[in-house]
Amino acid sequence: MKKILFLMTLTACASFVQAEDIKVNTLKYAGPYPMQQPFMVDETDVNAKKYSAETLIDTPLPLTDVFVSEHADIKGNDGISLPKSDADHALHLMGFTLQNNRYGKAKLTVEGLTKYHFYLDGTKVGTDSLVLEPGTHQVVIKALTAKNNAEKAKINLSTNDTGLLKLTGSKAGRNILLTDILHGKRFSGISLSVDGKYLITNYSDTKPGGKSDYSAAITELATGRVVAQGSENWQWMPKSVKYYYFRERLHGRELVVVDPQTGAEEVLADQLPDGRAIMAPSEDYLLYMMRQEGPKERKDVFEVLEPDDRQPGWRDRTYLAKYDLKTHVLQQLTYGYRNMYLNDISQDGKYILFSVSTNRLTERPTSLQTVYRMDVNTLEAEKLVDGDGFLAGATFSPDAKQVLFQGSPEAFDGVGKNVKADQVPSMYDYQLYVMDIKNKELKPLTKYFNPNVTDMEWSTADGNIYFMAENKDSVCLYRMEPASWEIHQMRVPEELVKSFSLANKATTMVYCGQGTKNSDRIYSVDLKNNSHKLVEDLSHELLDGIKLGDCKSWNFINSRGDTIFGRYYLPADFDPNKQYPMVVDYYGGCSPTSRTFESRYPQHVYASMGYVVYVVNPSGATGFGQEFAARHVNTAGKGVAEDIIEGVKQFTAEHSFINPKKIGCIGASYGGFMTQYLQTQTDIFAAAISHAGISDHTSYWGEGYWGYNYSEVSMANSYPWTRKDLYVDQSPLFNADKIHTPLLFLHGNADTNVPMGESIQMFTALKLLGRPTAFVVVDGQNHHILDYEKRIRWQNTIFAWFQKWLQDDDSWWEAMYPTKKL
Repeated sequence: MKKILFLMTLTACASFVQAEDIKVNTLKYAGPYPMQQPFMVDETDVNAKKYSAETLIDTPLPLTDVFVSEHADIKGNDGISLPKSDADHALHLMGFTLQNNRYGKAKLTVEGLTKYHFYLDGTKVGTDSLVLEPGTHQVVIKALTAKNNAEKAKINLSTNDTGLLKLTGSKAGRNILLTDILHGKRFSGISLSVDGKYLITNYSDTKPGGKSDYSAAITELATGRVVAQGSENWQWMPKSVKYYYFRERLHGRELVVVDPQTGAEEVLADQLPDGRAIMAPSEDYLLYMMRQEGPKERKDVFEVLEPDDRQPGWRDRTYLAKYDLKTHVLQQLTYGYRNMYLNDISQDGKYILFSVSTNRLTERPTSLQTVYRMDVNTLEAEKLVDGDGFLAGATFSPDAKQVLFQGSPEAFDGVGKNVKADQVPSMYDYQLYVMDIKNKELKPLTKYFNPNVTDMEWSTADGNIYFMAENKDSVCLYRMEPASWEIHQMRVPEELVKSFSLANKATTMVYCGQGTKNSDRIYSVDLKNNSHKLVEDLSHELLDGIKLGDCKSWNFINSRGDTIFGRYYLPADFDPNKQYPMVVDYYGGCSPTSRTFESRYPQHVYASMGYVVYVVNPSGATGFGQEFAARHVNTAGKGVAEDIIEGVKQFTAEHSFINPKKIGCIGASYGGFMTQYLQTQTDIFAAAISHAGISDHTSYWGEGYWGYNYSEVSMANSYPWTRKDLYVDQSPLFNADKIHTPLLFLHGNADTNVPMGESIQMFTALKLLGRPTAFVVVDGQNHHILDYEKRIRWQNTIFAWFQKWLQDDDSWWEAMYPTKKL
């Protein structure tokens, strides 16, 4: 069978002002594929149909052949001549690639072919009308010809939307799509063996349609050789170079230990109790976190004991137990009606650190943690911390003589606080503290360190403390030396570190990271000489053939003299002489909008649709120092909004490629509140989107599962009855008449964090005021839109709204939500 490839050229001409015709003079070709009449056992098939040669066109062919073949290219200005075939009939594949950065429709016409079918992105299209969501598309025409019959194909694309379509060659690179963010393999966990020679990597791999496969692999770091693969939840043994997992058998649960070098398995224990368990560092017992069910209520009419009692499972309690692997005895370690959580186990297995949680609603903080050190053999417990509501974690030093605590600046009576006298620190701005167990002496370690600590580990191999921290909009790795408590930033090739793992008996680290222009990569580090080695690069495969625009940092000085950090994304085919609409992305408090590649608001995907995307990290974000983060507290948007408005104005003034009349903004949760609040403060936006946003601080404070808890952070010691200026005057709902920007509300109707009423009441207000607005509900979804199909439609709703108001094209919106006269 001969296969011939035609590389594509094109000629485009505008036939009149509103329409555009594109003639495809040359296309890619694969074929001919000879087809013969089958042996006629019967005159009819099982459905009583007589044979027709025309049905040969339904013969399955590998459509991508037309795009990967490497034969010569042939042109035809008056049409493409298909090669003759000596067979009774022949199939031919013709293909071309087109690109559009906004939603639209086109008509595909073919002259000169007797029998043919259309395929768009691998799916058969029943008509000549192509519905094109933004992206890069492959169009294939499958034709059937008769023996020695020379046919000539004339192919034309037409659209009423000038500039919508662009024909591209196969090597030009395609724009990034939403599906590139949704699909493919990502790292979900990494863990080093005790000697640092082997790495467990966990993967999640999402396929088209939303199904995800989960797998694990063990790799020999020195050689890159994969020594084991599976789907089990593998964990390393703390002392021996083996891994373990739990599996269910007919007679109960088994603990299986495996040698990665030989693959030999050993059942270490069977008939194990249910519950979450981890191996003690001494390898002689399992530490269980057990759950006890609380008292039940009737389902039809029931009492709610506390605000948190609305949450499923809130009445259940956790306690700790020790399972001796030698005696097979399960010893309960703690008992009571309060929740008890494991923090750490000492390296010799003798001691555990655990916390007891106590609720109190009448005073901030409403939840207190008491931390104990327990001897697991005698069950004697020593209280290390009594009722501190600002702790987030604790771990032993390698010799178990000290405890490293993670907590907010107000922990330990504010010994680590570094804010102005009139400020309350952000409870989400985490610091490090160390306590000497013997004399209870406490030392703040990061009081003057601006990054926000997110994860920590005290190395048993070299005695140093390694931790991750938000450093402005990046997440960096740091090393702290206990001899001096000095902190050193580790230089890594990624902008955002997602996780890391240390070997217990080797100075080896692995970490996973990504950046603004790449997805997941894993590196190993020799901690003695700080040399880094790439272990696995998932980004290369995920982004193969994709072109990305530039991402550049852009900071400005606000009217208060502060440096506000940000960055912006450009379209891949950016032209500095053009003017582009702009989308402004922010969170507006607590955490910065970080340099992650994949997110629920994928900036590169917006840029691929012809937008410049400006990401700003205003006052109140962690990672910029305690004083900066404290601006989130008791401001209810003031300062934050000013930073965003000033940033947008300065960015627009400094960059002539921005159309100042076509600027949109988007945010979720607190960022959704910020979207609404901004529209009461400025008219610079042409469109706005609020996902799960807060419109009334008072109703959110009382109705959301965590409303009053979050208010401990954002409205510290302030309540609706004491601070009307914050809860009422700063709520968008009470300023709805100031809003004129077209505002879209998106909300999951199962949202327990920010109830949907927050969008309903603001949408109602704008409707009564006669302002441009829309409200789209995502059924069955909570605060995050997780369902695959619903997330795509939710995201397309966002794209369509911006296309309507920022690109003056409502075709996508009308296709999704056609106008209804009611």
